[in-house]
Amino acid sequence: MFIHFAKAKSSAFTPSFNAFSRKNFAVLCAFVATIPVYAATVVPPSEQLVLREIQQQVSAERLKTDITKLVGFGTRHTLSETKSDTQGIGAARRWIKSEFEKISAQCGGCLEVIVQKQTFSGEKRIPEPTEVVNVIAIQRGQLDPNRYIVMSGDIDSRVSDPLDYTSASPGANDNASGVAGVIETARVLSQHKFAGTVVYAALSGEEQGLFGGKIMAGIAKKAAWRVEAVINNDMIGNISGINGIINNTTARVFSEGVRYVETPAEAKKRRFTGGEVDSPSRNVARYIDQIADQYIPNLDVMMIYRLDRFGRGGHHRPFNAVGYPAVRIMETNEHYDRQHQDLRSENGRAFGDVLAGVDFDFTAKLTSLNAVTMAAMAWAPPPPANTEISGAVKASTTLKWQRPEGTMANNLAGYRVHWRLTTEPTWTHSQYVGDVTEFELKNIVIDNYFFGVSSVAKDGFESPVVFPGPAGSFGGYK
Repeated sequence: MFIHFAKAKSSAFTPSFNAFSRKNFAVLCAFVATIPVYAATVVPPSEQLVLREIQQQVSAERLKTDITKLVGFGTRHTLSETKSDTQGIGAARRWIKSEFEKISAQCGGCLEVIVQKQTFSGEKRIPEPTEVVNVIAIQRGQLDPNRYIVMSGDIDSRVSDPLDYTSASPGANDNASGVAGVIETARVLSQHKFAGTVVYAALSGEEQGLFGGKIMAGIAKKAAWRVEAVINNDMIGNISGINGIINNTTARVFSEGVRYVETPAEAKKRRFTGGEVDSPSRNVARYIDQIADQYIPNLDVMMIYRLDRFGRGGHHRPFNAVGYPAVRIMETNEHYDRQHQDLRSENGRAFGDVLAGVDFDFTAKLTSLNAVTMAAMAWAPPPPANTEISGAVKASTTLKWQRPEGTMANNLAGYRVHWRLTTEPTWTHSQYVGDVTEFELKNIVIDNYFFGVSSVAKDGFESPVVFPGPAGSFGGYK
């Protein structure tokens, strides 16, 4: 309720204050004091112009230069040459590291550039001892440094035989496009400072068994990183599908439904409360879809309710396997003649993953989707923790959650509650409720909708939506 006092117009019937007795004035004051007055809730803005600037700063020309450079290493097979300065995966990863170091130098040392490595042997696709090396650049958050938003791409390439490490394997789209996207995103986002930590990861060993992702996920888990999202980019440059479709206006985002680490007790609870399509990974996918709708011109995200393509895998999977929210971004229409193929021509049909199969403007579009998504997440407060819901056999639904403490809450304005019909793919209704830790949605029956809560920053940046209970939890605030 808002009270508005209009200024009275002067007239012969306007009494002066002297006309009131002290008694009557006291009665009036007492009456006004009984009227409840609510402070106006200031809703943070829903549009952030800086995100449009970030989208526009991603350069197709720089991406073309980087993809061409990566292709020039001949092969980037995990088992390939490591001593040469010009050929093989060793030269490729040293070049990536040098690019991260250049970017860091330009932002005053804002990136911590490291390598993660582990030797594997006796594996189906790594029969002899081989060192798998990731190249990582970490941009520490100002308020919440233990909250991580990760963008990844795969360094390695392959041809028809997964053990052939000597033949030319350009890997232009799979996955020089993804690695170039990671480097370009680092160039753009390193110009800003964020609340949370942003990580740019060039991973190795993907084609041999997702080994680079396993290394990084294990290190993150051991160090107790609070990973809010891993956005894996694997093939973000092709617009011409083997199905004959040419399309540069859509992208796919794959995400797991039920969390891989769900316990039997959690599964039993989910059976009665829902959450099959509301894992944190699935709500990261919805977040990406919303970013595309609002900030990326002429791009529509197709959310695929599946961990990855049918029967196939990507480098987000090792992160899901240890409980982290992780998704895969990629082109919509794949061309299988350009994946995992020896360079050759048969009956006028070209095979191989070469530069001609990459559309650099499209790569820039999907790279900007990553950059804007990561910036929005990193500027937002952490997602609500310990979110709970109640309302059985009632005419209302109540949501509760935990507020972060210390510097994690420095940019927090409040929270937004969300709901949607159970058959809707995205959140359709929401209400900003301010800086509270409990809210009742009156006359909205819990049985008929799915619900969630997001954190909102003072300048409007918003976290992904958190579905209540263990099915949708992004983790706590440790």
